[in-house]
Amino acid sequence: MPPWPVSAQTRLLVLAPHPDDETLGCGILLQQVLAAGGEIRILLLTDGDNNPWPQRYLERRLLIDSDARVRWGVKRRAEVVCALERLGAPASALHPLGWHDMELTDRLRDEVAGSLEPMRAAIAAFRPTIVCSPALRDSHPDHGAAHVLCRLALAGMACAPMLLAYPVHGGAESSAYPISVDATATQRQCKLAALLEHRTQMVLSGRRMLRLADSPERYMSVSGGAGNGWLPWQPPAVLRPWLRLLLATPAGVKDWPWPKAPLVRDAAGVFRLAERKAGPAFVKLHLDWPSPWIFDHWGWWEV
Repeated sequence: MPPWPVSAQTRLLVLAPHPDDETLGCGILLQQVLAAGGEIRILLLTDGDNNPWPQRYLERRLLIDSDARVRWGVKRRAEVVCALERLGAPASALHPLGWHDMELTDRLRDEVAGSLEPMRAAIAAFRPTIVCSPALRDSHPDHGAAHVLCRLALAGMACAPMLLAYPVHGGAESSAYPISVDATATQRQCKLAALLEHRTQMVLSGRRMLRLADSPERYMSVSGGAGNGWLPWQPPAVLRPWLRLLLATPAGVKDWPWPKAPLVRDAAGVFRLAERKAGPAFVKLHLDWPSPWIFDHWGWWEV
């Protein structure tokens, strides 16, 4: 059993950026809450519609137009319903927002108020006692942005739920994710069966996904206040004219070119934000250059 009590009063909300994240990250915990008589809700941010290589492979097409993306998203959302059934959850547990895959960072930057409103509404309607979010340092840009959106949505809540972060892309080292959820053999089999329902993802990445699903589920407890204004990066001087620094707080989001960002550099060469804001604050170092590599190089950091 997990190291905290789950019971009939447990209300677990899992924030999933894409179809399959709910199973990979929380498939065992979801089963344990249901077995205890609790309730679950999956807040699915995107339908995973921008997933071109498996789609090209399965549909034998090279070009993916807007209609093809919509069709792919419909297929992947249907896979989530089947996966939840394998985990013992009803289709009504799924709450999809229908945002676009690989665009959560853009939503956070350009439409933060419009993005937080439906998230807060879903949280208020379900009243979770536990929220599971992707880890901030997950290397997939949608996962890191989902964590920031979750933290901003929860900021200022009078009775905030327990917040747990789960890793998918990137290691789940025990030192970083000290909470481990033990599983019975039956629960592991159900999780693997649920993962197999994500057929579109298994076709090219099945071996990696099965390895992830067969590993122990690990979490970290997130309480906030982890940062002190310093940045962990020393970006190369040659890239600084093109780098940007994105800052997200409950007061809003700002995006500066690196040379114009409000930074100071101490005697040790460490960059720090010149101003500190109340509440959670997150920064992301990024380049707006197009790249075939989808994963973040620098990612997010809590300040």
